[in-house]
Amino acid sequence: MLEINPTGLDAYKPSQIAEQVESSGVAKAKLPIVRLLILAMLAGAFIGLGAAAYTMVMTGVDAGFGPARFLGGIVFSLGLILVIVGGAELFTGNALMVMAAVDRLIKPSELVRNWILVYIGNFIGAVGLAVAFALTGIFDGAFGATAVAIAKAKVALPWHEALVRGILCNVLVCLAVW
Repeated sequence: MLEINPTGLDAYKPSQIAEQVESSGVAKAKLPIVRLLILAMLAGAFIGLGAAAYTMVMTGVDAGFGPARFLGGIVFSLGLILVIVGGAELFTGNALMVMAAVDRLIKPSELVRNWILVYIGNFIGAVGLAVAFALTGIFDGAFGATAVAIAKAKVALPWHEALVRGILCNVLVCLAVW
């Protein structure tokens, strides 16, 4: 029987969310290659749009900790919102497919296939967006200088710090997808 939820919110128990994540993992594992790559390229572009919004917010302000950094983080989440609402395939969110693999709902080869194709598609989408931005001339001014400063700061990180930051970022993405 259909239950009426007077709040209008989709409130699920953790076990129900786990079931949805697993069934989503099964569906993702079965996507045809071309569709998977297109959805992955879209996700790369969507995350790139979030990164561009972050860069714009951080242009001309102190990049240290504080309100500007907090606002930048909120603005960056636009990329993940676009991925979720648009149904795109993002590598970091697809890490949750492990749940379907652990419960043997998908084969390890299906998991690896998805991860490789999505990673490649995300890269193509992100690079494609960066090329499009470059063709607009937006990188010639303050926005470009901020983008370079962000890139230099990331490249200067010790490998272990970059790795742990990447893992923690992935945890946040998985929690948001959850």
